[in-house]
Amino acid sequence: MIIDLRSDTVTKPTKGMLTAMMQAKVGDDVYKEDETVNLLEKRIADMFDKPMALFFPSGTMANQTAIKLHTQPGEQVICDKYAHIFNYEGGGASFNSGVSCKLINGDRGMFTASDVEKSINPPDFYHSPLTSLVAIENTTNKGGGACWDFDELKKIKAVCNAHNLGYHLDGARLWNALVYKGETAKQYGDLFNTISVCLSKGLGCPMGSVLVGDEPFMKHAIRVRKILGGGMRQMGFAAAAGLYALDNHLDRLQEDHEKAKELETVLTTLSYIQKVEPVETNIVIFELSDTVDAALFNKKMHDNGILISDMGEGKMRLVTHLDYTNIMHNKMLDVLKTLTF
Repeated sequence: MIIDLRSDTVTKPTKGMLTAMMQAKVGDDVYKEDETVNLLEKRIADMFDKPMALFFPSGTMANQTAIKLHTQPGEQVICDKYAHIFNYEGGGASFNSGVSCKLINGDRGMFTASDVEKSINPPDFYHSPLTSLVAIENTTNKGGGACWDFDELKKIKAVCNAHNLGYHLDGARLWNALVYKGETAKQYGDLFNTISVCLSKGLGCPMGSVLVGDEPFMKHAIRVRKILGGGMRQMGFAAAAGLYALDNHLDRLQEDHEKAKELETVLTTLSYIQKVEPVETNIVIFELSDTVDAALFNKKMHDNGILISDMGEGKMRLVTHLDYTNIMHNKMLDVLKTLTF
């Protein structure tokens, strides 16, 4: 038995999801004739109370499209130093949009309205890049699945309005935040100009993300997707997985959160663990003690059939997900408790 906790992207489609995919009605989505894709886009647009949505093959492409929609070359995006758009999208912001990132040294990937205010370049000072967009990530990946305080997000929105800045949400794991905090998609739709949500992480789909937003931005999204090579044909097979997941896999995210919390509880009792980040959703980040060799720790985990992510500098990451069963969970807890160094 292999226990793969490297990411929530490692899941396989369930039998019900596969059935839904095989029964999907499809057409050529480049012509906007795939009715299953159209249904998925309309459903997610309605959830966020936005006029338009567009299906993408990946979250990275959805985020990169959003950045392009909000900015011009030479401008600047404000984001946290942990932001996915800065760390894990291949330098796409500079390559695709010609923009730089003003990094905020936040707390677990989150910052304040005051931080944003201080990071805005004076618009009439032509020596510095023109600030045009604020991007936040909820939940935060490198921040250990942390959820933003919604009141702070509203304060940041007020700053964006005051300075005529765009406001984008990288909501790759927003579904987790909604379940954990008891919030609604519409609340976020009311705040942000554009929002990307991923279907292939907590919801267990084999692929796909959706970008939703206000009409002035989204009317150009399909053109940018085309430029980036994201036009797809009979994509209803993948979109059907998303529709199935919204019906069957959304509420169960709470199970992933509970397992992650139990992992946190055990990890905090172990002598070979130096620190565990507070756990809210499905990501557990912990640091090994200085006396423990990371390579040896990873080997012992691998010898027990357990795969995890090594983030470097003694930092490890576990991500619970749809395919992480109760049997796997109990074995994982036992292995952690019995390891010696």
